[in-house]
Amino acid sequence: MNGTATIQITTEGSDRPQLRLPGTFVWETLPEAAPDGLPYLGAIVNNDVVSLQTRLDMNCSVQGVTARHPDGTRILRRSMGFLLAMCVRRAFPGAKYRIHHSLGDGMFFTLRQPGEPDDAPVGAKEARVLEKAMRAAVAEDLPIDCFDCAYEEAVAAFTEAAQMDKVGLLSHINTPSVRLLRCNGFTDLAQGPVANRTGVLGVFSLIPYEDGCILQMPAQEDPAAVSTFKPNAELMRVHREHARWGETMGIRSVGQLNQAVYDLRISDVIQMAEALHDKNYARIADLAASRDPLPRLVLIAGPSSAGKTTSAKRLGIHLRVNGFRPVMLSTDDYFVGDGRNPLDADGKPDYEHLEALDLAMFNEHLTALLAGEPVRRRLFDFHAKQPVFTDETLQLQPRDILIVEGIHGLNPALTTMVPRERKFMIFLSALTQLGIDDNNILSTTDNRLIRRIVRDHLFRKHSALDTIRMWPSVRRGEERWIFPYQEEADISFNTALDYELAVLRPFAEPLLAEIKPHHAEYATARRLQAVLRNFHAITPIAVPGDSILREYIGGSLLKY
Repeated sequence: MNGTATIQITTEGSDRPQLRLPGTFVWETLPEAAPDGLPYLGAIVNNDVVSLQTRLDMNCSVQGVTARHPDGTRILRRSMGFLLAMCVRRAFPGAKYRIHHSLGDGMFFTLRQPGEPDDAPVGAKEARVLEKAMRAAVAEDLPIDCFDCAYEEAVAAFTEAAQMDKVGLLSHINTPSVRLLRCNGFTDLAQGPVANRTGVLGVFSLIPYEDGCILQMPAQEDPAAVSTFKPNAELMRVHREHARWGETMGIRSVGQLNQAVYDLRISDVIQMAEALHDKNYARIADLAASRDPLPRLVLIAGPSSAGKTTSAKRLGIHLRVNGFRPVMLSTDDYFVGDGRNPLDADGKPDYEHLEALDLAMFNEHLTALLAGEPVRRRLFDFHAKQPVFTDETLQLQPRDILIVEGIHGLNPALTTMVPRERKFMIFLSALTQLGIDDNNILSTTDNRLIRRIVRDHLFRKHSALDTIRMWPSVRRGEERWIFPYQEEADISFNTALDYELAVLRPFAEPLLAEIKPHHAEYATARRLQAVLRNFHAITPIAVPGDSILREYIGGSLLKY
């Protein structure tokens, strides 16, 4: 405890701590910009990410973050969502507006003016008007204030402003106060640190796309320039299908999901979500079975915790309905083990590297199986970190289909011996359509990380700290080895379940609480905890036995 009249603040690159009065703002302890000229957007204080408007009341270390830092990129995206929402209300009073999802370095949003149908597109004229309003706000360099407000006052303010997405979220909490953001008369709920002024938010462009618009921002590697927008029709199709389900169920936001829990309607939501998954598995199986020539090899790929194993099992059931016998292989069972595993730039095992797999043995087994020859099943012991061979023999009969699941499934280098026409390739993603509110989206990457934290603890004896420490390497591997090949897929499938974070919450929260302020990973734990606190918990008893969610929480009826 600090009983003196001053506090000591250690900043990066400084030889001596600053002596300041309690209540000093973070921005007062830092220059406006980093040595490379990029403005500071926030800071890491004692391993927690905070806004520059945060007051300091204890001895601490302060490290400024720019958009070149992962946490700075998150602050930038959150701040741009706030700026966009503020300027929509300024330029188009009464309009319906919503950020739907990320798309590369941008965010896709729709804007419907009063009297317009829900499918009315955002035209070039509207985009120009909105961009002009945003650039005017940037030029004014308006302060963005962050403050606590009494709960009742916040609800009244959002009700008066017809911001019912905020009211819906607040109706399911009972904290005495609520953290708000305010700029130029516009008020919003704080969902994490944002920039302290609009003047640092000028690197963006608005691009009309399909029936909405892309708010395009910089890539983390080059924060000074807007990145090039790359359309992705298949990804948009997957998002739209999931969004239509949300509209049908009336579940587009966390507040609406919480209301379904409160109204005891959540079992209906769960059944509908699972039925959509089953419908898609049946459709994919029918598509594969109707191909000519019939593919002998089905490859299922996707990033970490996208649900590849369960998807392989459930797809196999539907292939059996079509008269075929599936034979399952997982590329995870062909890991070489730590002794032979490639290392990443930090000198740590790179488990996402293609050569983390025993490619020679995998292709030997693959060639033998497709030729109808018997192969002893190989497994990988994740506790001992070494391969083992079982007594089970695999062999393909004439109407058998080999299903291979793993992160590298779409990489041509994995299956060079098999002609393309004999492969049926599926890419999985976990793209939730659920928003926290109209201008704060749920991160699909954080969703997958929470899945993995729970699974790794239950089935691989890893702590949340272990999983989070590995996650940056996992993400780098995904960008290098997985996402570049997603366009090879014959079809994409979204494995997200909009109710899943409510189920994962009671599993994940105790694990995240084990990460303490002295850990460098504390900021990630705090961010995930903040996301989970938005949800009413749902008992895992409500989750069907064949749900993809059972891959992470256990209790599956499927044999893994």
